[in-house]
Amino acid sequence: MNRKTFIATSVATLLTFSTAFAQDYPAAKPVKIMVGASAGGGTDILARMLADKFGQSMKQSFVVENKPGAANTLAADATAKSPKDGYTLLVATNTGQAIAPHFMKLAYDPMKDLQPIGMVVVVPHLLLVGPSEKAKDAKEFVAAMKSNPTRYSYASAGMGSTQHIAGEALNLTAGTKAVHIPYKGSSAAHTDLIGGQIQFMLDTTSSAMGQVKAGTLRPLAVTSATRFTELPDVPTVRELGMPAVEINTWYGLYTTAGTPKVVIDKLHAELKRTLKLADVQDRLRALGGNTEDLTIQQSTEFNRSESDRFRKLVTAANIKAE
Repeated sequence: MNRKTFIATSVATLLTFSTAFAQDYPAAKPVKIMVGASAGGGTDILARMLADKFGQSMKQSFVVENKPGAANTLAADATAKSPKDGYTLLVATNTGQAIAPHFMKLAYDPMKDLQPIGMVVVVPHLLLVGPSEKAKDAKEFVAAMKSNPTRYSYASAGMGSTQHIAGEALNLTAGTKAVHIPYKGSSAAHTDLIGGQIQFMLDTTSSAMGQVKAGTLRPLAVTSATRFTELPDVPTVRELGMPAVEINTWYGLYTTAGTPKVVIDKLHAELKRTLKLADVQDRLRALGGNTEDLTIQQSTEFNRSESDRFRKLVTAANIKAE
């Protein structure tokens, strides 16, 4: 056998082995699902739901690994640098995928090093005020902020979070100057909002609905394109003439770029199947979320367009890493 024939035969054998390995996925070993937030939060809840459903259907263990910190980018970094075999997945949000890259120096490129599998859910935000706020509605509240710009501050779940960006989008749109106060999660922010130490917050429905239902926080607007079913009397920001504040938190499933297409396709099909399950739909609706039936290509394009959108917002608001 000459050298050319040997190389051709070796390549063909390797391709056949790789294809068989990919088609047999995930029989080889358990699959990790990386989460860039602490246990118990929205991202973690979604990841564990997917791990449970995928594990039942695909007859393999899917294990959630939490790696919180650095605006959700530590888990993404670990996924980007994993073997290209689909055995490391990532449940990511727009915080890590579309916002953080524009104010942090990362050791990976979210657009090149991570492969979208599909969109999981989109969760809107609520413009929330505490019990001491006298404004009856969002228009009155914005007018009050304009008339006394140094009085107002707003909370977020952290620097570069969607709550932070939504607050800055409101400042830019309304011409207000509310000061950003970052917290280590929504719960601590809610406590100070209720106590009157801060004046407002744009928090996700998944985090805020408990307080809203208890009557401790009052919603003035919702950032979804249409009104939120659970709060039909609350107007959208678009209805209020502030479409630029239409900022939601979205969650997507990713893996390492370069993973075989047959594995990506299998995971995408499994994600679509899972999201159609009645109990999964019920759980997502309880979070205030809507599922988005996007193809792999549409998910990739959506991530890129969102990254472009947030780059402009981060630049306009002059957001920099602390």
